[in-house]
Amino acid sequence: MSNKQCTIGGEISLSGVGLHTGNSSTMTFKPAPTGTGYRFVRVDLPGSPGVLAIVDNVVELARGTTIADGEARVHTVEHVLAAMVGMGVDNVFIELDNNEPPVGDGSAQPYVEMIQKVGVVPQEADREELVVEETIRYVDEARGTEIVALPNDRYRVTVMVDYNNPALGSQHTGLFDLEAEFVREFAPARTFCFLHEVEALREQGLIKGGNLDNAIVIVDQELTDDELSAKLKTLGIEDNAVLGNNGILNNRTLRFRNEPARHKLLDMLGDLALIGIRLKAQVLAARPGHASNIEFARIVRKLYQQQRSVRKYQPSATEGLVFDAQAILRLMPHRYPFLMIDRVTHFDPEAKTITGIKNVTFNEPQFMGHFPGRPIFPGVLITEAMAQTGCILLTTQGVDAESKLVVFTGMNNVKFRGQVTPGDQLVMEMKLERFRFNIAQLSGKAYVGGQLVAEAELQAAVVNREVA
Repeated sequence: MSNKQCTIGGEISLSGVGLHTGNSSTMTFKPAPTGTGYRFVRVDLPGSPGVLAIVDNVVELARGTTIADGEARVHTVEHVLAAMVGMGVDNVFIELDNNEPPVGDGSAQPYVEMIQKVGVVPQEADREELVVEETIRYVDEARGTEIVALPNDRYRVTVMVDYNNPALGSQHTGLFDLEAEFVREFAPARTFCFLHEVEALREQGLIKGGNLDNAIVIVDQELTDDELSAKLKTLGIEDNAVLGNNGILNNRTLRFRNEPARHKLLDMLGDLALIGIRLKAQVLAARPGHASNIEFARIVRKLYQQQRSVRKYQPSATEGLVFDAQAILRLMPHRYPFLMIDRVTHFDPEAKTITGIKNVTFNEPQFMGHFPGRPIFPGVLITEAMAQTGCILLTTQGVDAESKLVVFTGMNNVKFRGQVTPGDQLVMEMKLERFRFNIAQLSGKAYVGGQLVAEAELQAAVVNREVA
């Protein structure tokens, strides 16, 4: 697969009904510039608002993944996204004149065929990938779900499903070469449900567009054919159906012996596309579903955002270090003798926390007068070191260090709990409490040797450099 970003070679459309809403829609794929990602566009709404396919925009997970941004809402995006990932497409506009893509036959194959008709075109920019360097694990004990990502030089996915239901049993499948296997082995795998679920799904307002041509129905109830027909009619499903004898309603032939497991892997590819970047990892999933996929995607996207923020200023990070002194000089406008932070050892962009280090040495000029014979690091400089650590935290929240300045504007509830003297290492732990209208509220604590020496609530304003 190309190491360049790719889009599609032209426009192409598909019409049909949505699986869950039952709404008729036309979907059009259009080429998009580098860096666009997967952007759904609701052309039926005023102004044609869009919604970027990232996990931050997931709003609903009832038997499918729904994303929204303001008025733009799109249901059941996972099959379309799986097709994009499997076909090596990075940037595309997906226009819809309603709120759900056409379901086709319940698989990703119709979308793959659309892309094949117009082709995939490489672009100028390099493709970015998230290289998983340490094990990432998500566990939901209530559902018996576990998803693990392990370091690997390729993107591989293995799925096991077990519904404790004899009609399906236990199945597993694995995708080891996306480029070679996806189109043939996974794109054709159709969505499925159990016969006993059909009534409940209808009552929940789901599968309004579902029929026996776009879903596999697994028989897990004892019914006569007449009872089955009566049941389907009450649900508004007019298809003629028989229970059959192969475990699938109407004796439909599976495309693969383990087609349900393959469809679960297909769903996972689509849901993990919402991380917003391609993976290099071995993903192992036991009993996954949309809810667990999305929670796992949130964990991985958090890691991606952290790595992206770090590598912008610290290209070669080492263990136990986020930003070194050279990176801090790129992040901060301060210079000797007023740069009060030597390194950053931790930050979490989602929790909005950061840990900075200030090594206090006897060579610092303030000790000439504070105090002769008994050097003490001034409390005001402890507070300044905390504020500077908070300033770096703001750069991880979208503040551009090259065009903006963070100006210290206020402090409350400042308390000094102990002395800081030459030879001490001051550790500042800061948290961004609120950031609105360019005004940031931060809280923090400073420690020496694990002992609290200061705490404060700080306020800062983000301003343009030329204004400041």
